[in-house]
Amino acid sequence: MFQGETAITVDDKGRLAIPTAYRELVTEACANRLVITYNPFESGCLWLFPHAEWERVRDQVNALPSVKAVHRALQMKLVGAAAMVEPDGAMRILLPASQRTAAGIEKKAVLLGMGNKFELWSEQAHLAKIRQTIGEDEISDDMADLRL
Repeated sequence: MFQGETAITVDDKGRLAIPTAYRELVTEACANRLVITYNPFESGCLWLFPHAEWERVRDQVNALPSVKAVHRALQMKLVGAAAMVEPDGAMRILLPASQRTAAGIEKKAVLLGMGNKFELWSEQAHLAKIRQTIGEDEISDDMADLRL
């Protein structure tokens, strides 16, 4: 399980180093194989899945009937853009240039452990999102049941 927030630097070649706290998990639980793709729900963010988790997500998305435009859009953003990445000897992964550009990820980024996957945010998008509060009218029934 991934959790936590880490400030990340992306080098001039578009690589980021897997944070030390996650290296063992990525090596063992992920077999050193991650899949990077767009977050279809938030701009300024990419998703990084362990390969096995990705296969589950990919199969669910591909099972959606492609006659609906929203299904095709989800399939394009998740499956069509997916790229397999494997850390090198220094535990760095190369982020595809097209994905970095689309998400606005430059030198500084934020990596969030989100349970079954990572989210990689541009620094600006993360800051904007984290500054947003959840309004009382946005609280769902499921959220109301939480004991925070």
